[in-house]
Amino acid sequence: MLDGIPYPEWDGRMYCKETDATITFLTNNTHGYMSAYTFTLILEGYLKILYNNREMILRPHDLYFYSPGMAITVIDASPNYRGICLLADEDTTLRIPFVRDLVSLAYMPIVRLHEPKVELPPEVADRLERKMREIISTLHSDHIYKDEILNLLYSVFLLDLQGAQEQVIREHSVPQRMEELFIDFMRLLPRHFVEHHDIGFYASQLSITPDYLSRIVRRVSGRTVVDYINQLLIMEASHLLTSSTLSISQIADQLHFADTPSFSKFFSRLTGHSPREYRSHSNN
Repeated sequence: MLDGIPYPEWDGRMYCKETDATITFLTNNTHGYMSAYTFTLILEGYLKILYNNREMILRPHDLYFYSPGMAITVIDASPNYRGICLLADEDTTLRIPFVRDLVSLAYMPIVRLHEPKVELPPEVADRLERKMREIISTLHSDHIYKDEILNLLYSVFLLDLQGAQEQVIREHSVPQRMEELFIDFMRLLPRHFVEHHDIGFYASQLSITPDYLSRIVRRVSGRTVVDYINQLLIMEASHLLTSSTLSISQIADQLHFADTPSFSKFFSRLTGHSPREYRSHSNN
């Protein structure tokens, strides 16, 4: 179990629960080091998020998702906000036999709509809500085959979501090959960003040139490869500074920076505060 996550009951594999504004704001602290896919269906009120320097408002029947490596910040919520959130860790997802389609659908809205949400028809939103509540019921049961049932329900949920998305998103705005390479890049990123800060590594893993990877990421998301890498590094560094007793030099070493000054310069440039200032401010 991870400490300090919005859902302390989560066992690190799968969890589903109704959320409110307070719980949802806590997710800002976990993005970047939780390797989990998160699907949130808006039930009541509104939620405002920041993605790619653009504000988006989510309302009832909208589905908002977070995938490892995505830079999303919750910035506002109505007092009456309610949602239902399903989390599944990366390993659980990757063990599903038809995993490529399931992982692909998580990125489908960003690839085709350039935003991490889908506006669902009311009847589709209601159907997905019923499936999520069935997962909640199973989580609280003592069925002898509980894990197997959860995996099955998760698979059915994702397949139903995929069908719903195909109805909502009817035209590809990105060639299929680019779409597949972007998805593969996003799957590599949370596993390797600590050790590899250079675009060349990810391009070589995908058997393409760095220039081509740059063009793909820019076209699909409007961001750069470096943006994605830096975002995860800052999130991980911030987490280590606030939740660990590691020294700044140890954090720099753990994140594979050449030395402490390089790490401090990087952190200051992206946050406006030195690592020491950030740690001191967070502990006050």
